[in-house]
Amino acid sequence: MILTELRQRLRALGALPLHEGRVLRQWAQGRPLIDGARRWHDDFFPQRVREDLPQLTRDLAALATLKSRHPAQDGSARLLVGLQDGQSIESVLLPRDGLCVSSQVGCAVGCQFCMTGREGLVRQVSSAEIIAQVALARAMRPVKKVVFMGMGEPAHNLDQVMEAIEVLGLHGNIGHKNLVFSTVGDPRVFERLPQGPVKPALALSLHTSKRALREQLLPRAPKLAPEELVDAGERYARATGYPIQYQWTLLDGVNDGEDEIDGIVRLLKGKYALLNMIPYNTIPGLAFRRPDWDKAKAIARTLHQRGVLTKLRDSAGQDIDGGCGQLRARAERPVRLVPRAAAG
Repeated sequence: MILTELRQRLRALGALPLHEGRVLRQWAQGRPLIDGARRWHDDFFPQRVREDLPQLTRDLAALATLKSRHPAQDGSARLLVGLQDGQSIESVLLPRDGLCVSSQVGCAVGCQFCMTGREGLVRQVSSAEIIAQVALARAMRPVKKVVFMGMGEPAHNLDQVMEAIEVLGLHGNIGHKNLVFSTVGDPRVFERLPQGPVKPALALSLHTSKRALREQLLPRAPKLAPEELVDAGERYARATGYPIQYQWTLLDGVNDGEDEIDGIVRLLKGKYALLNMIPYNTIPGLAFRRPDWDKAKAIARTLHQRGVLTKLRDSAGQDIDGGCGQLRARAERPVRLVPRAAAG
């Protein structure tokens, strides 16, 4: 099911826009469509819609089902989520009522340090499946922030992601600045995001201040120089009033030297921005390594002293080897629906 099909189904049963809005609101907020105690649906929905609510509840719940849950010591929990076609994705319950969702099964960007990127693209995740991840998480605990930082590159599934963001922002009781669109920097993002009724916060994957190294680490990302990426981010930040979150995965011996510290200061000092520095979550079989935590703290402290607002964050689920894509990779071999050649 996609959201268009849900809307068509409701309208065919006689639902008006206010009825459709109620269904979207209850679903996106993780509340039951049928409340036996209050029975508000009895005198609100048209009869044919009321009759369909039990089956609709089952159909929506089937969009994303919990296959396994992996709690970590930091309060996060990685969720392996099953989709109706047998594919699976990952969501992450984050500390402080956050949720990280996936927008694709696999990913075409091919980041060299990412397990998901090694698979290539399998298929897109629909807007309904994105909202279903939020509804599933809200059945477990409150969700006040949703970040699109799970499996996939949201810019490569832009229509579906923006539709989900609109529903979550208008019906899901999530503040617009608490909807965070994370991207490697596709130019279409800077054109599209300001146009919608919900303007999410923006997180840009930077990872290095060097153009050549960025093209090596993110081989199929748009060929933007770090300076171009930051310039586009600054324009979006000033237009929306939200600071840009720049993502920097700290790789031992790769992007943690004095030259990179100088590069970060050159790029971000004075900008309406926050640098999220995350030490790499080591993945068996890949050559990259996680730097020493004391070294990471020293880098963050130096950047602060030199005028760049920096938050040193630990990747959720360190104690369960939960880097994005690892749960799925351990659980099953993906059923490939899109040839690898088409993913580029």
